[in-house]
Amino acid sequence: MSSSDSSLPQDLQREVRAGRKFSLSEAIGREGGSFLKGSQAAIPRPLRALAAINGFIDQHLNDGNGAIQSCLKRWVKTDGRISKHLDTPLIALQVIVTDLVQQPQIMYEFARQVAVEWGHLNGERPYFQKPGTKAHPKAAYSHESIQKRLLSLLDRLSHD
Repeated sequence: MSSSDSSLPQDLQREVRAGRKFSLSEAIGREGGSFLKGSQAAIPRPLRALAAINGFIDQHLNDGNGAIQSCLKRWVKTDGRISKHLDTPLIALQVIVTDLVQQPQIMYEFARQVAVEWGHLNGERPYFQKPGTKAHPKAAYSHESIQKRLLSLLDRLSHD
């Protein structure tokens, strides 16, 4: 029975059900059919915050290969500071990205993860840049190019 069957008279519903075998999945579907209808209250606040952040990253982070976007979303998802800004998730994103670009050790680790992700997405060997050295000529990203994209994202965050 679907939720629209509840508009049928009670005796007709009983008659329809009598000719069918009991199915647990049908019973669950009948009871839970309206779970996601209505307001946003059914979606937990942390998930709404992450969805807002991911949407902003998708729209405003210029990344043709997608490795920076993917890594940044994963980085944000595991950062506990999101819980402090559930009603203002873009502020949390701004704090996280600011730390990335201002703290070299964190930036190098993030760049390493981007290189791994790029290699995974493209089925190729990643090229890692050591701190203070030039990027490999075949590397899709350098520390500087990642930092430039993140700074551009910060600029967009300050305008929104």
